[in-house]
Amino acid sequence: MDFAGKVVFITGGSRGLGIALARQFARQGARLALCSRSEEELRTAKEDLASLTDAVLTIPCNVASAAQVEETIAAVLDRFGRIDVIVNNAGIITVGPVQSMTREDFTVAMNTMFWGPVNTTLAALPHLEKTRGTIVNITSIGGKASVPHLIPYCCAKFAAVAFSEGLRAELCCTGVKVVTVVPGLMRTGSHRSAHFKGNAHAEASWFGVAASMPGLAMGADRAARRIVAAAARGQAEVVLGVPAKLLAYFHALCPGAAAETLGLINGMLPHGMQQDAVNWDAATSRSRGIEVLTAMGRKAAKDFLQPGAAA
Repeated sequence: MDFAGKVVFITGGSRGLGIALARQFARQGARLALCSRSEEELRTAKEDLASLTDAVLTIPCNVASAAQVEETIAAVLDRFGRIDVIVNNAGIITVGPVQSMTREDFTVAMNTMFWGPVNTTLAALPHLEKTRGTIVNITSIGGKASVPHLIPYCCAKFAAVAFSEGLRAELCCTGVKVVTVVPGLMRTGSHRSAHFKGNAHAEASWFGVAASMPGLAMGADRAARRIVAAAARGQAEVVLGVPAKLLAYFHALCPGAAAETLGLINGMLPHGMQQDAVNWDAATSRSRGIEVLTAMGRKAAKDFLQPGAAA
């Protein structure tokens, strides 16, 4: 697909991977519709994209609400008259041991990262069938192999993988392509928007460092280029990052051994029962050591418009 003149709708499009994807699509001449829960973040994103395109529509929307999503799709059609690509990217991360999680943590994760893509897809599908468009679902390696201290996130991502793969099978004769994206860790600065439970300081420390390390975490611009290229080809699945590929293969071939290995990793992770979630700044208390170890992640947070990153 040539994206010049095409209309691309991105959920969670105001920051992180969402804004990286918006920039890549804009460079290829696409017209953009971005949604996010934050009007302020959407204003910042629109200003950021101004040097690339003036064809940007920003709409506050909580993708967990089917009614809000339907109104948002209607607004995109009213502005542009068509939809060619939807990118289901909105996400939320809560880090901590399962003993610190509540039913609400699972509900919030499922509402955003499973029901969000379902709501968006069902609302946009009749219009995508007219344009023989593309659905891009941003899932996670956590949707292939559930990793410790991210269980609500992984549950939602497993469901998103199933939804995406089933969609591709069902829509294969309609002309609508479905691309399942399976990223490992990416340097998008998203650790600054995560919430931490249990031993919050220790949880934030390991997660922030892991999400900042070259070799372990892929750069967001590189990931965005790979995703846009996969969307252009209508590729069935793209797994991003060597660690994610290794884990996916290992889990597929040796699920028992993979689970035992992840269990050993879990033994090295922090323990704690605190159920009150705290944000990055509260969890790290601006620790000098953590600031040094997450320097690349901190730069990514500024580059990809994470809230509070410039502080």
